[in-house]
Amino acid sequence: MRKQLLITALITITIAMGWQSAEAQLKLPPASSSQTVTQSLGIGTVTLKYNRPNINGRKIFGALVPFDEVWRTGANRIPTLTFDGPVTIAGNQLEAGTYGLLTIPGKSKWTIILSKNSEQWGAYTYKQEEDIFRFDVTPERLKKPVESFTISFSDVHPQRSRLNIAWDRTAVGFDLVVNQDAEIMASIAEAMKGEPKPYFQAAQYYYNNGKDIQKAVEWINEADKSPNPATYIKYWKARIQLKAGDREGAIATATQGVELAKQQNNAEYVKLNGQVISEAKKK
Repeated sequence: MRKQLLITALITITIAMGWQSAEAQLKLPPASSSQTVTQSLGIGTVTLKYNRPNINGRKIFGALVPFDEVWRTGANRIPTLTFDGPVTIAGNQLEAGTYGLLTIPGKSKWTIILSKNSEQWGAYTYKQEEDIFRFDVTPERLKKPVESFTISFSDVHPQRSRLNIAWDRTAVGFDLVVNQDAEIMASIAEAMKGEPKPYFQAAQYYYNNGKDIQKAVEWINEADKSPNPATYIKYWKARIQLKAGDREGAIATATQGVELAKQQNNAEYVKLNGQVISEAKKK
């Protein structure tokens, strides 16, 4: 009898060890994929980490994801947003740091929640007292379903970007805004004290952000003094001249840019400089 029990125990141990070995060797894709996205935001960055469930033939909002309840906003851990500088969202300012993102989906409105707790698995341990702030947005019905839950950035401008959440036929979004003008202007002033001076980059910033256009003209003229003329400098110089009201100067510069681009077989800047010429002639 003892011998029989010993044999049975050994067989059980052998089977268990085999299962453990099989599990150790098993490699399967996750039920919900993960994604990390780093997006420039002004002179800084925002890093998004989240998990992406699929529809898989299921009814999503109002069923798998109940209306009017806090949702993890994806799968597994809640999404996190890491900012390396201050950012404003819906009129609320966040300092640099990592924050959790949760939502409350509804039929006619969604509530977006930014939480100081970025280490939550699901929304099971969610506590409203950990909210930094929350705000409402209006959902949009999409013409085509989005199979994989998606958070993305769009409408990226020098000091703002839009964050979009989309799944199935529903999408919501909100803006991320930074105000770094004072810091950027100070950095330009400091850089201009050294060598080489960032004439081209400074002129671009002034042009794009409604600064002193005559100062931009002065700087782009300095950038254009390089012994090795560049098609992109001709293009930007023409744009700046046109904005400053010098239509004839813009046409002359852009014409030089076209000829230079042709010599370099650069079709892109033949086209871009040509567009400036066409725009200048319309004015």
